[in-house]
Amino acid sequence: MNDVILCAIETSCDETSVAFVRNGNELLSQVTQSQISAHQTYKGVMPELASRLHIQVISSVIQEALQQSKLTWNDVDAIAFTVGPGLVGSLHIGALAAKSLSYALDKPLIAVNHLAGHIHANAFVAPLEYPCLALVVSGGHTELVMMQGPLDFQIIAQTQDDAIGEAFDKVGRLLNLEYPAGPHIDKLAQSGQSNLPLPHLKLEANTFSYSGIKSHFNNLIYHANQRSEKLDINDVCASFQNIAIGQLINRLEHAIIQYQPKQVIVAGGVSANTYLRSECAKMMQQFPHIKLSVPPIAYCTDNAAMIGAAAYHMALAQQFSDLDVKVNPGLGL
Repeated sequence: MNDVILCAIETSCDETSVAFVRNGNELLSQVTQSQISAHQTYKGVMPELASRLHIQVISSVIQEALQQSKLTWNDVDAIAFTVGPGLVGSLHIGALAAKSLSYALDKPLIAVNHLAGHIHANAFVAPLEYPCLALVVSGGHTELVMMQGPLDFQIIAQTQDDAIGEAFDKVGRLLNLEYPAGPHIDKLAQSGQSNLPLPHLKLEANTFSYSGIKSHFNNLIYHANQRSEKLDINDVCASFQNIAIGQLINRLEHAIIQYQPKQVIVAGGVSANTYLRSECAKMMQQFPHIKLSVPPIAYCTDNAAMIGAAAYHMALAQQFSDLDVKVNPGLGL
């Protein structure tokens, strides 16, 4: 079979990223322009600002990625982009860029689900083996997904309210940590003890919930401030991670026992968390016959390489889109 080379564009939130990927697992080049510094003042992503910043850099990022790949447009088989979920304005910028390239170069267009991209980012580590169980954890999603094939997604558990990444951001704001708060909480927790009172969660095996955890830590910090008590920030972070990530490990273990996958994947921005990684590895010791795959840190956050990895399987299946395809901010798997 001939190689399949894709140009992939990812602009779902606050990263402008373009990559050239061969056969879904070989990264030829990737250029990512981060907006983190622009959003830190607001302790979160400002959608309108994100859209304007994407517009400013998208053309230069595409050109730089092409130059680094040593390719010409004649070498490229198709143009892939993130169609959703994400911020509607940001998604539109990537979609317009991809559609323009597709039309001008007469190349097929591939509209990729951002969450499928996070899952297939693991292809840069090792081939996915099916049936596969994926834990998808990010700012907007907390899901367990069973896969019988590369484009077959069955959600078997999901959050009934907030996502875990949203809880990290909320606790980070309560502690006056810089955006994004996740890496700071992770680092501070390593010097703390999980010794604060934690809520007792009663959940079904197929659900997650983080709204109550957010409220608990909001009340904990508020009442401590009212009483002029000084909480150890390291202990707060360690206690938060204990219950937030403990819920993930509990649900993941239950699903492994029930579905008996050949491989377990952790995907999404929160998969960069060192405590989650260590707890997953520890829990998986009881399943030595099942492979565990966690992507390198560079492939945990939003990036175009993962969009190229997912788009490869869509290209093989001839799942192309027309130029009138619309972005979908609330798209699910």
